[in-house]
Amino acid sequence: MMDTAATTSLRNRLQPLGFSQTGEVHLNLTPAELVEHALRRGEGTLTDTGALMADTGKFTGRSPKDRFVVKDANTADSVWWGDINIPFDADKFDQLHTKMVQYLADKELYVREAYAGANPDYQLKLRVVNELAWHNLFCYNMFLRPAEGADTSWLPDFTIICAPGFEADPAVDGTRQANFAILNFTKKMILIGGTGYAGEMKKGIFGVLNYLLPYEHNTLSMHCSANVGKDGDTAVFFGLSGTGKTTLSADPNRGLIGDDEHGWTPDAGIFNFEGGCYAKVIDLSREKEPQIWDAIKFGSIVENTRFIPGTHTVDYANKSVTENTRTAYPISYIDNAIEPSVADAPKNIFFLTADAFGVLPPISKLDKSHAMYHFMSGYTAKVAGTEMGVTEPQTTFSACFGAVFLPLHPTKYAEMLGQKMDENPDVNVWLINTGWTGGSYGVGSRMKLGYTRAMITAALNGELHDVTFTKHPIFGVEVPAAVPGVPTDILDPRNTWSDKEAYDKTAAALADKFVNNFQKYADFANEEILAGAPKVAEVTA
Repeated sequence: MMDTAATTSLRNRLQPLGFSQTGEVHLNLTPAELVEHALRRGEGTLTDTGALMADTGKFTGRSPKDRFVVKDANTADSVWWGDINIPFDADKFDQLHTKMVQYLADKELYVREAYAGANPDYQLKLRVVNELAWHNLFCYNMFLRPAEGADTSWLPDFTIICAPGFEADPAVDGTRQANFAILNFTKKMILIGGTGYAGEMKKGIFGVLNYLLPYEHNTLSMHCSANVGKDGDTAVFFGLSGTGKTTLSADPNRGLIGDDEHGWTPDAGIFNFEGGCYAKVIDLSREKEPQIWDAIKFGSIVENTRFIPGTHTVDYANKSVTENTRTAYPISYIDNAIEPSVADAPKNIFFLTADAFGVLPPISKLDKSHAMYHFMSGYTAKVAGTEMGVTEPQTTFSACFGAVFLPLHPTKYAEMLGQKMDENPDVNVWLINTGWTGGSYGVGSRMKLGYTRAMITAALNGELHDVTFTKHPIFGVEVPAAVPGVPTDILDPRNTWSDKEAYDKTAAALADKFVNNFQKYADFANEEILAGAPKVAEVTA
């Protein structure tokens, strides 16, 4: 049993959240203790590497249509309302909060205190209340951990209450269905219910930082990975799923700053928001991803995976639950991770796209206008077989390479990127096509990973500074005439197509898709951003 002082301290932590009574409450348990609790409660099982394997239930990913933001006097004129930030009534939020607290009143609870933001000047103090022990371990892994013995009886900057077993009544509570994730910037609270997908907590705090940092601190929040070289040169990598962001930013010759979420401050460089990594593990192998493979050990979590029959060895090829199988582990499990996860302003920024149409150059350099335009576009393409019903290449656009996490209008983030380029005139922005060459998917072939790595290495090493560049006639990006270690004939995508007329038509069609996608932003974008658009008329006239 807790002593009186400890009990009083815990009560003082929970009373402001509405908890007048609780069952047994566990505060800031160690990973070993949380694993023990999870096993006792039947929340998971151990793999042969010592990792905890847990299932997320009905939801094996986030549910964007059930993510809401409370609309009130503080947010009405600042949030980018629509299908991404769905408004929620403040009174309904209070009603749901009360019902969740009542639901949890007799439950065994797990409370964790942590940080988001490795730079102390831009840090959020967090308090998380979990119904599940393994969710609390997830928060230990993913958020920044206070120093041992630190006083964490603070007033938090933001609180998460996560109760997968609590379901809303849509007719009464104002939700779309039984599950929900609701951000309240006035009450500084996130409510998550009806879903066991742990990533809702991680991305909920990312959404909070995507609002507070640009809006209140003139700091650009970024959905990207980041690493740093031995000379202190920082690089950031933006890219949607399937573009190679994790693979290309994992470089044994460079220190890992973080794999997913970062901020770029006005004066102190960049910093990781998180204290861990949340990586996909579908088809994982030691050969392809040795760092991730070796990080899956005691204290780590693997989600929605299955064992090889008769063993406790994870079968990473098994997709029977979902293709979105994942692992969560502290960043310290990566041997070349930089802690604290801070670094100077980036020297190189890479936008990664897997262009299945085979149109975009494998590497090109972007000026400020093109950088802001492509940042807002956030383009990649899905290929046949990646999703049900996808039988030919399909364009995917996600503003700032993470539209679903942006509470503010995308132009805010794009303009801040342009501002950063003005403040850091030595920064280079590159568009890297990890997709197809020699034709579209089905005709051409995927760009060789070795060539892509060579291009990124050349950019990082400054080996393209004195190379001649040629402007792409449609997209206006600058294409290098030569890259060390890369065949010259693949640098101009048109040259790789046997049917040049087919390339021109495909390029014009892709450019048209860019322009059509951008129409929803055009009224908000400034002239400098609009100047980065592809020149469709010149091709189709």
